[in-house]
Amino acid sequence: MPSVIAFTCQRCGHCCEGVGGIVLSAFDLERLGSHLKLDRNALLERFTEHVGGRHRLVTGTDDSCIFYAAGCMVHQARPDVCRAWPYFRGNIIDADSHAMAAEDCPGINQQASHAEFARQGRDYLMAHKLCRSRGEDVPEALVIDCIPDTPEEAEHGRPGFDAS
Repeated sequence: MPSVIAFTCQRCGHCCEGVGGIVLSAFDLERLGSHLKLDRNALLERFTEHVGGRHRLVTGTDDSCIFYAAGCMVHQARPDVCRAWPYFRGNIIDADSHAMAAEDCPGINQQASHAEFARQGRDYLMAHKLCRSRGEDVPEALVIDCIPDTPEEAEHGRPGFDAS
């Protein structure tokens, strides 16, 4: 167990605010559709928009995620991007991005160094099978396969990496 926990979700909803951030993979669409008891077409029509060749969740009139109202209404079926927060590619590879995220997110422990945050983030993403290779419906935030921790991983790849 690490001496400093880098992130503990406070369920504040700050990560649910803003337009255009939740890109959906085919698996996300399947999981959300099943949870909401909607077929793919109905889900796409009611809750997404197609921008830049990708499906993303729409926002409500308050510019928060359509599924956020004093808490996530689809928490068990939430998209992988939501599951990964704050361990996004940018926050893992860039200390400045991490610092900006920490200013907005009360769950990010500012006492944890960026290196420790990145280490715990990689471990979390691997353990939860949230790492992805670039692809048509893959949120860029989840693409961390190009960030090896060690020279051995650079040469042989990461254990537990999900290339789907």
